[in-house]
Amino acid sequence: MDGNIFNSEGHHVAMIRGTVIFDLSGIKLYDLRGQNIYKTTGELVGHLSSPGADKRLDKSTDKLFPNRSR
Repeated sequence: MDGNIFNSEGHHVAMIRGTVIFDLSGIKLYDLRGQNIYKTTGELVGHLSSPGADKRLDKSTDKLFPNRSR
């Protein structure tokens, strides 16, 4: 699944390419299995709640993707 991740304020914070989540500069951040977000060590750290290619985060999951555009 490919798409974009937006924080709860609507800012573009990450990209999904296959089963990997990258920051906007292309650095691998997390693995994605279904809707669950895992650190590269295998630790579950959150989940994506919205269906479809573009994902919007809940406020509680915003902390996984710091908004660097501010």
